[in-house]
Amino acid sequence: MLIEMTIKGLVVDSFSSTPIVILKDKAGDKVLSIWVGIYEANAIAQQIENVTMPRPMTHDLLRNLINDLGGKVDRVVVTDLRENTFFATIHLTVKGEQVAVDARPSDAIALAL
Repeated sequence: MLIEMTIKGLVVDSFSSTPIVILKDKAGDKVLSIWVGIYEANAIAQQIENVTMPRPMTHDLLRNLINDLGGKVDRVVVTDLRENTFFATIHLTVKGEQVAVDARPSDAIALAL
């Protein structure tokens, strides 16, 4: 069962000083916390705050490649949690074809934003 979620915010785990992306469902009943790296959190924060960098970040490069190849991002799905690691897929439409690409959730979220 897929549950549509949005980003509630970015916080820092006070114990480990690791950034956490907080996702919530539309009703606000379900929350998903994903620990991410500092660079990934920075990329997500830049997208949330609409900050433009002088050179493309990795998620900008991916977006540019997808757009230039005639594709669009349909959705990002966090698919699994194994051994404390989240997994995700980026679902794209490219020239009318549906494509799913394996990705880290942090990269997929930055791209989706």
